[in-house]
Amino acid sequence: MLETEKDVAVSESEAAALFLMERTVEYAYSAALRAVALFGVADHLVDGPKSVAELAEATKSDELRLYRILRLLASRGVFRENESGQYELTAAAEFLRTDVPLSLRAGVLMLTDETFWRPSGEIDWGVRGTPPFKRIYGMSFFDYWAQKGASADDFHVGMASMSEIENEFLARSYDFPEGATVIDVAGGFGRLLLRILQRNPTLHGILFDRPHVLPRNQLGELGDDKRWELVSGDFFESVPRGDIYVLKYILHDWPDEQATRILRSCREAMAPGGRVLVMDPVIPSGNTPHTGKYLDLLCMAIYEGGRERREEEFRRLLDGADLRLNRVIDTGCYISIVEAVAN
Repeated sequence: MLETEKDVAVSESEAAALFLMERTVEYAYSAALRAVALFGVADHLVDGPKSVAELAEATKSDELRLYRILRLLASRGVFRENESGQYELTAAAEFLRTDVPLSLRAGVLMLTDETFWRPSGEIDWGVRGTPPFKRIYGMSFFDYWAQKGASADDFHVGMASMSEIENEFLARSYDFPEGATVIDVAGGFGRLLLRILQRNPTLHGILFDRPHVLPRNQLGELGDDKRWELVSGDFFESVPRGDIYVLKYILHDWPDEQATRILRSCREAMAPGGRVLVMDPVIPSGNTPHTGKYLDLLCMAIYEGGRERREEEFRRLLDGADLRLNRVIDTGCYISIVEAVAN
């Protein structure tokens, strides 16, 4: 028998039932995160704790309703209610600010946008074999965003935000050879390539993506325009010649056939001694908790056949592209680096 804090006896089966119900309503936590991100609550706490009344006035929201949202988030370590009943920032809430270098506000808005939320709510269609995103929006995820263009919570802005902290782990976890040319395949705004070039001053970088994405690149922050260039194209057809190919969150978008085609494009273009670095979660076997298992279900909801993969699945993909899995590098976060070399 288990004991609650009120010393009321609860059986193990009853505790298990309560556990299941608590997990079922956890989407309310994501909804609360979206609300405080939209209202910019964290920005109003930079100067110190504030009452809910002050925050409601600053954000033009309803005081009682805002309190109920903050109360939930504070129970999970996002914000803290002090003894005076005021709310203050926590280490996690700091990343909801818009004025911090690794702000995750745009990433939170992206992951809680309806383009993720609605398909996830209809994931049963994905289990049946019908892509939920296409069923709802009538087109693929990428066609949708290409058509929609820029917006405050668009996919590329959100990915850039989400990637900032991830890129710190990735860029420092791999020893790039001096003087190499690094191709960031479908690299979006180029934030990962920027971080790699900043840490490795002898490298040259090429940001390769679709034409409508490249004009929004941020590689100018490097301060040396001679060290990078932009190339547009279709990675199913070809990619630029280079030494190191970086594919972050690319293969998980696609089923095996298309993923193999992307890898084959890299294999055909790579210089002698070149390498491919696949940066995706590598799903562990068994019941081990892993963030990649959550991301895998998002892939099911929004992509047509995309998924996160286990090590042996990466090995098979690489074999199909005349590449050999050389090693899997633990970066310290939920994304690993799968290094591949030519067979």
